[in-house]
Order: sequence, then C-alpha cells, then structure tokens
Amino acid sequence: MPESLTASCQRMKESWSAFDTFEPHFRPLVIIELAKDTKEETKEWLTQRIVDKKKNGGAQLLVKPLVKEDGGKIDGNQNLYLVGASHLRLLLGAETVGLVKECNDNSMRTFTYSSRNTFKDFAEDNHDFLTMAERQYIIKHELENLRAKDERMIPGYPQAKLYPGKSIMRRLMTSGILLQIFPLHDTEELKKLWYTWCGQVKISYQPLDEIRCYFGETIALYFGFLEYFTFALVPMALIGIPYYVFAWEDYDKYVMFASFNLLWSTVILEVWKRCCAIMTYKWGTLLMKRQFEEPRPGFHGVLGINPVTGREEPVYSSIKRQIRIYLVSLPFVCLCLYFSLYVMMIYFELETWALDFHEENESYFSKLMLFLPSIIYAIVIEMMNRVYRYAAEFLTSWENHRLESSHQNHLILKVLVFNFLNCFASLFYIAFVLFDMKLLRQSLATLLITSQILNQFVEALLPYWLQKRHNKKVKKRVYSIKVDTDLSLFEQVNLEKEMGTYLGTFDDYLELFLQFGYVSLFSCVYPLAAVFAVLNNITEMYFDALKMCRVFKRPFSQPTANIGVWQLAFETMSVISVVTNCALIGLSPQVNALFPDSKTDLILIVVLAEHILLALKFVMAFVIPDKPRDIQIKLARLEFESLEALKQQQMKLAAESLKEETHGKKKMN
Repeated sequence: MPESLTASCQRMKESWSAFDTFEPHFRPLVIIELAKDTKEETKEWLTQRIVDKKKNGGAQLLVKPLVKEDGGKIDGNQNLYLVGASHLRLLLGAETVGLVKECNDNSMRTFTYSSRNTFKDFAEDNHDFLTMAERQYIIKHELENLRAKDERMIPGYPQAKLYPGKSIMRRLMTSGILLQIFPLHDTEELKKLWYTWCGQVKISYQPLDEIRCYFGETIALYFGFLEYFTFALVPMALIGIPYYVFAWEDYDKYVMFASFNLLWSTVILEVWKRCCAIMTYKWGTLLMKRQFEEPRPGFHGVLGINPVTGREEPVYSSIKRQIRIYLVSLPFVCLCLYFSLYVMMIYFELETWALDFHEENESYFSKLMLFLPSIIYAIVIEMMNRVYRYAAEFLTSWENHRLESSHQNHLILKVLVFNFLNCFASLFYIAFVLFDMKLLRQSLATLLITSQILNQFVEALLPYWLQKRHNKKVKKRVYSIKVDTDLSLFEQVNLEKEMGTYLGTFDDYLELFLQFGYVSLFSCVYPLAAVFAVLNNITEMYFDALKMCRVFKRPFSQPTANIGVWQLAFETMSVISVVTNCALIGLSPQVNALFPDSKTDLILIVVLAEHILLALKFVMAFVIPDKPRDIQIKLARLEFESLEALKQQQMKLAAESLKEETHGKKKMN
C-alpha cells in the first residue's frame, strides 16, 4: 500500500472510495446459488451490485461464476458464484462489524483500520490475522446489507418489489431467485481440526479455540457448555454409583442425594456464567456492541416508515399479532398439552396391563414385558416432540414477528413448555399421585436411556450414513463431467451445496435441557441417571463433531457473548428441581417417621424448607459474580478509556469551534 495512503489513513478516517480493494485472483469464501431459470439480466445486475464500490451502494466484494479453465461455464452449474474479498476489504469490514481483537498490550479492543498496527499478530502480509470464520461473517454481513437504492423491482422480475433500503439478498431469497448462501469449507484446516478434535482416541479437553476459529463463537460456546456440563455431572455420577450399589431398595437414604442435588443444580449454573465470561472475553465477543436488528426475512406487512431508522420497510399491527398469539397459538398449544396428557394416561393403562401379565405368568419373558410400555412411551414422546416442533415453527412464522430474536424467543417458549410436560408429566404423576418410587425409577431409567439412543441415531448416525451415500452419487456425477478446471474446487462446491443445512444449536441445547431435567428433578430415586448422562455426553461430543465436520454445510459464524435464553431456561429448571426434591424428601419414609401424627406439620416444614432453599439459591446467585474480578476491572478500564477519548474529542471540537469563531471576529474587525 502506498505510504501516502497509509499516512492519510492514520490521520483521519478515509472514505471507502479511497481504497482499491480489487484483486484479479482471490480465495473463494462464500458460495451463492441462484435458481436454474434465473434471467441473465438479474445475474448481471446482482454481480454488479456485489462488486460496486460502497459509495455507489455496492458491497465492494469480489465475485466470479464457477467456470472451466477455458472460460466456458460448466453445464448445470451456471448459477453458482464464488464470493471473496481482498485482504484490505476484509480489514475494513472487520471495523464495520465491530470485531474485537487482542492488542499488543494483551488488552481486548474494537478493531480499527487506522490503529491496525497496535493489534497482536497484525502484519500487512499476514492474511491469517482474521480467522476464516470472521472473514466469512464479514462477507455475509456485507451481502445482507446490500440494499436497494432507486430500484423498484428485481430486474427481470416485476413481481419481486423493492423499495429504498430493502435488503436485496432477502428479497431474492423470499422470491425464490436466490436458493442459498453458504460459507465454503477449508478442506486442509478441516482435516487438522478433525484430527485434533476427534482423530485421536484419548481423554482430553476439546480444542475450543480451534473450533471457534473455524466455526465461530456460537458453535464453540455450545461445545464449551457441553464439555462443562459433562464435567459438572461427574460429582453426581460418582455419588450415584455407590448409592446405586449399596442402597438400591433403601429409599430412606435418598434424602442425602436429593439435598446434594439442590446445591449442585444452583452452583453449576452460576459457575458456568463465569466460565462463559472468561471464554467470550478472550474471543472478543463479550465486548462487541449489539448491532441494530433488521426485520427477519419472513416478516411481511404494509409498506411504512420505521420511526427509529426513518427507512421504508414492512409494518405489521402488533394488535393483529397479539390476536394470533392469544386466540390461535395459545389454544393450539393447550390442545397439544391435553393430547400429551391423554397419551400419558394410555401409557399408564399399558403399565397396568404389563404388571397384570407378569403376575399371571411369572416368567422371564413377562419380566421383560414390564419394560415394554416405558420403551413404547419413550419412542412416542420423541415422535410427538418432533411433530410438535414443526407445528410450533409454522405457528411462530404465522405470528409474523418482526425481529429474529423475538421469533426465536416465542418458538423456544412454545417448544420448552410442550417438551417439559411431554417428557416429565408422567414422572410427576408417578411421584406425587401414585407415590410409586419403584415405578418412578423404572420409568425414569427407560425414558432417559431410550431418548439418548434415539437422539444419537436420528441426529448424527442416520444423517451421516445418508450423506455418505449421497456423496458417492455426487462424486460419480462430477467425475463423469470432463472439466479442465481445478476439479477439487468444482467437486467441493458440488458436494457442499447438496449437504444439509445446519439449523443452529436449538436442538442441541434442548437435548441438554431435557437431560438436565432428568438428572436434577428425579435422579435421587435413580442415581445412575447422572452416569448415563455423562456417558451420553461423551459420545454426544464425538457425534456432534461428526455432523459439524462431515454431515452439514459449514454454518456462518455468529458472534455471541453467552448461551442466551437457554441460561434462563436452565435456571428455571433448577428452581423447579428445588421444589421437586423438597417434595420427594417430604415423601420419604425417613422424614415421614419424624411426623407420625400430623401430616400438616410435615407439609408446613417441607414448604418452609423449600422457601429457605429457594432464598439460599437466589442469595448464591447474587453473591457469585457473573464475571471474574480481573475481567470486571478490564471492562471498567475500557469503559473509562472510551469516556476519556470521547471527552478529549469533544474538547478538541470545542477548541476548533472557538478558534474559528475568534478568527471570524478578527476578520470582521
């Protein structure tokens, strides 16, 4: 870069037009796939908007179609485009999205191009200063912020309306012109990550920093939470094994286990907040400012003016949305909950039938039949959960929420309420209506183990097998085409575009949430629950890594500072576990023996104990800081420096204004 330009950048913030970000040969980072019947004028217009300079409303990125070496387009793939950016453009984009990087003094600061030399490992020729996940995130951000100027429609598609400020990519997606945008895998880096992550049979921590560099913070944070939760289950498992061996039928002794459960479920969630803060501070996302949230792609309404941005965008009545939520969605959810309870009662009828069958026959076969109703019920629960998930997604989309965060919160609430009742209602009924601890233990064990086996098969093993079969077919088709260009890139793009899309960490967190419920709510009557949870999570780490590296397309990185609404979900479950374990303690023969004459006194004591433990839980949550002391100091120091810099800037502007005013008066005199 010319010295005069560098000096100019250091003195003041240059406009985008001052930078030449064109490179004739670039590394593809993102793939755009258009529909096969996309019109040529649409393709030309879109590619021109992508490469146009920022001052002209473009993204100032690099794009080229997948072509043969001689320049001819490959048959059947003329709608695949490779998108990348120059190193300079990515650095400028890093400043735009507000990436936080480590400085030479080991502090974390928001990256700015003018102060780039103060950041650790920065060099003009170091193209690895930004991770590949960060580079792809920057390109995604720029493509999503490619907005219409004066266009009123997509060229070639009069029905695809545009208005000033409308996201072009979102309109192309909703009109069916744009099929998908996905980041390309780095095959060499993926091989290294796979070997470090799962290629060696040894007990070790997961390479969370490498996962974060390749997949981004959201994925790395999930695997960090999975690893932390697995380690947190170990004390419960270690206590549960001797408890199972020496006190299998002695329910009097589960009081101690339930008491430990109460403290455990609170402490692990508070400690996780601190671990999460340490990780996200090191990754820079703890300091990233939340960006203004745009309307989600599926949001629709009458064109109006956003009072915050002043831009034209669809507007939808909040009253209509509330009517849809309370008069349609809520009754539907209640109906589904009723159906779940109806299925539960059928399960208990099957349990009664199996018990009668065993009493009549007293054989090994009849003994096995005692487990059949629970296994069938566990399979039905999984099927109902998955069917309801589709219904919940449809309803939430139909409610037409403007923001993606609002959409996700309503979806999570619907799914959590149904899954909680569907999975745990039978256990509550057995414990507090039937008072049958033996049946509770059997049902809990069967539900937990069956759901774990089904989840491993459906979420990882089956998709992996199907993907391998599909890859073989695609490879045969690719090799049958005589292409003179780099076959590895051509093959890679064709393989990845046919892969399934990773839909996010929702299902993964949901699985852990339900597992946490099984362990924290009723594990005192089945102490091996934590043991099976640990074994499941160890295999879960491997299978989740398998589906991320081998089954699904590479997801775009999404900077995040915590696990979001799932933290609240887990904390709510821990509060319920306090009530449940106190009630189980109150039902124990050991405690009942202390109040042989008055059950009222027993109930009052249990309620008092439950209130005291809840108060203790909230005190612990308040006393244990969410962030370690050193991180609190670093954050406070950064805030102080930012305020001081702002104050200095205001003083400088005031001095310049005063100087101009004085100079003007002298000229008048």
